[in-house]
Amino acid sequence: MPQMITILGPTASGKTPLAAALAYEIGGEIISADSRQVYRRMDIGTGKDLDDYTVQGAGFKVQGSHQLAHEPLTMNSEPLTIRYHLIDICEPGTKYNLFQYQQDFFDAYQDIRSRGVVPILCGGTGLYIEAVLKGYKLSPVPQNQELRQQLEGKTLAELTQMLSDLKSKTGSNMHNKTDVDSCQRAIRAIEIENYNLEHPVPRRELPPVDSLIIGVDIDREARREKITRRLKARLEEGMIDEVRGLLDEGIPAEDLIYYGLEYKFVTEYIVGKTTYDEMFTRLEIAIHQFAKRQMTWFRGMERRGFTIHWIDALQPMDDKVKEILKLWQG
Repeated sequence: MPQMITILGPTASGKTPLAAALAYEIGGEIISADSRQVYRRMDIGTGKDLDDYTVQGAGFKVQGSHQLAHEPLTMNSEPLTIRYHLIDICEPGTKYNLFQYQQDFFDAYQDIRSRGVVPILCGGTGLYIEAVLKGYKLSPVPQNQELRQQLEGKTLAELTQMLSDLKSKTGSNMHNKTDVDSCQRAIRAIEIENYNLEHPVPRRELPPVDSLIIGVDIDREARREKITRRLKARLEEGMIDEVRGLLDEGIPAEDLIYYGLEYKFVTEYIVGKTTYDEMFTRLEIAIHQFAKRQMTWFRGMERRGFTIHWIDALQPMDDKVKEILKLWQG
């Protein structure tokens, strides 16, 4: 039986409620694989959707942070709390990265396993998922101010081409195009590849994680409809106020733009670069493109040797959970 269950899929595919329902059934704990949900007070824009953790009318919800300890779940009618990891672990404005994620993942993974509990890795950041499943351990890369000054003013297209050229020299596949959606992110990726080219070191490997991998497959049109509906709901729920509050805390606009998608486009609207309608249209398109790139990454994982068991997102929840349990126990 695999040591872990991984649930991956594009945005708006319903990964989180499925992971929560599965955790309810087996007494598991969830490790998030989302590159933006690590940030505190970035809730609506990152889609933490904590209400998704209410399962089968049990009335429980996720609370606290990964440091909180809870007893494993028991099957009863009382409100229950599923423990989760790697959500709300750092402050907005910081630059959380793959190296840090790997360290945090293995700390959480080993803790969960040591207590005889099943870890459920859940998220849509394919780079994070692939890196921990393969067992890669990277070295931290310092900032290179001279290089950053040289790259300042280049377009995203130019930076993307430079990154592609560097990756061909280093043989790297460890940068996720889904995250390179701003010049600042592209420059950081170039910085990392340039460092690896100039400072070649043997790649140290941690043991790969034996995991059953479940892919949540949602029809393209259904996904597009859900993305649009969810975006409207999040704007109504206060996503603009959330971003404005972060700016009021003193977090620079460029730092929020760095996080991409909702934070990029809403920040540009707040500072007066776009109108509301322009913001909505551009953000909607960007999220659709993001979901498409996520699927491209997951299909690439299959080509790189991962077996992903795809299940229909539109099935009833009970059927999806039963299908996963059959694969896991089999």
